[in-house]
Amino acid sequence: MNFCLNKIHSIYLIGTVIAFLSISCQTESKKLPIYGERDWVTKTVDGKEVVDTIYHTIPPFKFLNQNGDTVTEALVKDKIYIADFFFTTCPTICPVMKKQMLKVFKEFRDNPQVMIVSHSIDPDHDTPQVLRQYAKDLGAEGNQWQFLTGPKEKIYEIGQKSYMIVANEDKTAEGGYIHSGAFILVDKDRHVRGTYDGTTEEGTQKLIGDIRILLEEYKK
Repeated sequence: MNFCLNKIHSIYLIGTVIAFLSISCQTESKKLPIYGERDWVTKTVDGKEVVDTIYHTIPPFKFLNQNGDTVTEALVKDKIYIADFFFTTCPTICPVMKKQMLKVFKEFRDNPQVMIVSHSIDPDHDTPQVLRQYAKDLGAEGNQWQFLTGPKEKIYEIGQKSYMIVANEDKTAEGGYIHSGAFILVDKDRHVRGTYDGTTEEGTQKLIGDIRILLEEYKK
């Protein structure tokens, strides 16, 4: 009888350990990857040489927002943010993207850790005044969602080299510009943690879920 009880007890303990490890693995697997090129450097810590990873980071920037204010990377300091590229006269995917981004905005409205940064790729037309009216019509008033404009070359450079998406002028394209429909998730260290199809409900919901995962990551 005691042998049977001991056996049952052992099976229970083994099951508990397996369950704990399973939960731990699931929790660990929820940590989002870091995207982009990376480099490695060797440094000395406590007299020992260790290899440290240098991850791709969104570089310093300077643009104008919809209020005409100059904003820099200080805008997103200690923030998780979502970046995208658009133009206000876009006849194709932009209206769909902004409809989807509104869902993200409403989901994290007033969360001080989350921002949205939308870059116009048509700065000749999209002045701060135009962007301010666009934001108002969209229902995105306030400072949590920033609409940025600036020199074309700087906008295209940060889009292609930093966020790793297509953003460029193209007279043969409908509307005169081509750009990705991606939403890019960036963490508090300005590392890209995910890219999502901003033209679909599936992509938007995946982004919302990953923002929650990233927020939990910082809690830990």
